[in-house]
Amino acid sequence: MSVTQPPTPGVGSASTKLVDRKAGSPTGAWRPGDEPGNRRFLDIGDFTLESGVILPDTVLAFETWGTLAPAADNAVLILHALTGDSHVTGPAAPGHPTPGWWDTLIGPGRAIDTERYFVVAANILGGCQGSTGPSSTAPDGRPWGSRFPWLTTRDQVEAETLLADALGIETFHLVIGASLGGHRAVEWGASHPERVRNLALVATGASTTADQIAWCHLQELAIVGDPFFFDGDYYSHSVGPVRGLGLARAIAHTTYRSAAELDARFGRSHQGEEDPAVGGRYQIESYLDHHSGKLISRFDANTYLIVTHSMMVHDVGIGRGGTEAGLGRVTARTLVVDVDSDRLFLSEQAEQLVACIPDTRRATIHSLHGHDGFLVEADQMERILRDFLAEDVA
Repeated sequence: MSVTQPPTPGVGSASTKLVDRKAGSPTGAWRPGDEPGNRRFLDIGDFTLESGVILPDTVLAFETWGTLAPAADNAVLILHALTGDSHVTGPAAPGHPTPGWWDTLIGPGRAIDTERYFVVAANILGGCQGSTGPSSTAPDGRPWGSRFPWLTTRDQVEAETLLADALGIETFHLVIGASLGGHRAVEWGASHPERVRNLALVATGASTTADQIAWCHLQELAIVGDPFFFDGDYYSHSVGPVRGLGLARAIAHTTYRSAAELDARFGRSHQGEEDPAVGGRYQIESYLDHHSGKLISRFDANTYLIVTHSMMVHDVGIGRGGTEAGLGRVTARTLVVDVDSDRLFLSEQAEQLVACIPDTRRATIHSLHGHDGFLVEADQMERILRDFLAEDVA
């Protein structure tokens, strides 16, 4: 008597590796009516973009820590990276699903001491954590979705200058940004040199390289190729392009870590009892799946496209006679920090910043962790920034 054997897993089982698509969750964006947490909101009104398009009813979400001095000379502006937000420091709490992303650097007694400095962080224009973006409600009462205009780094910086004005800050003691936040930081220094005393550019560059654009393009394709993208108008659907967003995050996260670290941490180890020979996962696959799942619960696919586009078109030299001339506009005392294992922002970009900005010093984070070294190597980053601020002479 023959015994029926269970079918051997075939190529079709590969689809089980996709991030789960949950009904009722087309976006992880913060929406009005949700718990605001520590967010505050600035109503900018009609905001004219670099393209000439007017973005109506514009709002920036932001958080602050510490107290602005009577002379308003102790303000620090923190600029987040692609998937960050205004919650730079503080615990996870209602309205804030994750702890502060730079908690080790900002707070009482830390390098950016909130007992000394007035710290400001905004959710980027086009974002999905309280600032006006594609998931926000347009004047006709519907989400912007596919109609939301493309933004540039300069648009995002100009919105932040209006926040500074509203808070009574004429000049920031320090503007600091890492990765895509560093794009905005260098643009702050070039567009508004009189408003920046000290500038810290961390794991970033003056313009986006062809290699970086290529990685961005693949992430865009991952999102728009999701059948539930609906050309950006997915908010009224029970599901959205979360698998495409998860794939975009996995692609990006691979560039954020170094090959040496991934080999050292995971090698060819299997995930639990799963057997890759018949469609199971390696540990590195599970790791990327984990980070994809974390992002889709708090982020929006359209915002990912908007912010990635601003990264792709970033070039501080546009309209200024080239990169060298653009960087030459910076008058702030400047710190450039790179990570020696970074395979996304290479050391050559740090060298260009140092060569072209007049008053610059450089520090390198030594790390196995790649681009994310500026987050992982907290002790090194804290020491570098503390030394830089201590050297400032009024």
